[in-house]
Amino acid sequence: MKLSELLARQFTLPSIPKVVALLLSELDRNEVDLQKVNQLISTDPALTTRLLRLANSDFFKLGGKINSVSEALALLNLDLVRTMAQEAATGVSMRAVPGINLPRFWEYSLNVARVSRSLAGVVRQNQQAAFTCGLIHAFGELAMHLAMPEQTALLSEKFEPLDMRRASAERNTFGYSYAAVSAGFASMWHFPQPMVDALEHQYAPFENNVYEPLAGVIHLATWRARGKEANMNERALAVTFPGSVGVVLSLDIDMVLQQDPFDWAAHT
Repeated sequence: MKLSELLARQFTLPSIPKVVALLLSELDRNEVDLQKVNQLISTDPALTTRLLRLANSDFFKLGGKINSVSEALALLNLDLVRTMAQEAATGVSMRAVPGINLPRFWEYSLNVARVSRSLAGVVRQNQQAAFTCGLIHAFGELAMHLAMPEQTALLSEKFEPLDMRRASAERNTFGYSYAAVSAGFASMWHFPQPMVDALEHQYAPFENNVYEPLAGVIHLATWRARGKEANMNERALAVTFPGSVGVVLSLDIDMVLQQDPFDWAAHT
């Protein structure tokens, strides 16, 4: 399938059922805690994507300016947020994505978001945009599995969806990777251009005269989170560290590992 054909399709990205239930419960309270609403939506890639699509739509005339959940919530009234959450709660039986372990994917995406935010602070990039990009960086993977279940299943026999080599394998097989799909949809949905650029170039942030610091941040965070998923030890992490990206951002492996917001020692 060509990238243009995939981007022309309509997808309903699955949300985390527990998060949606908690969000609806909070929105039904007499006095809604906006901080809690922000925290809940910010753990769910699909809800975050829905909210940013709405906030950056032509209706609000702020397309290309809303980077984060908090910015979107400052713009939207709670009735719109409640409607969005109710829509996410429908069609529970349709939430499966062929070939994707969704709970693992959701946890992984949140890990990338947190590391991205931390690294962005070190290199003086927009931390809110970095968190959002990290959270949604791989939603193109879900779209590819929904659109091409048989082809992605064949690829997964050699490179599972969260393998560090997955993007390269997709480019060799299909001519594009989940990064291009994520960026394509983000552009169609009028997300801020720096975020679109970061999503598009996350695979190779500094190749072909490209210089996208935020893309470099997402690249390093993805490396760290996928290293966790692969249970890599210190030696394996050192061997796979994308040093060329680190050099441009003035980040070595120790500096990147120090930004972990969790204790992942048990996994490595």
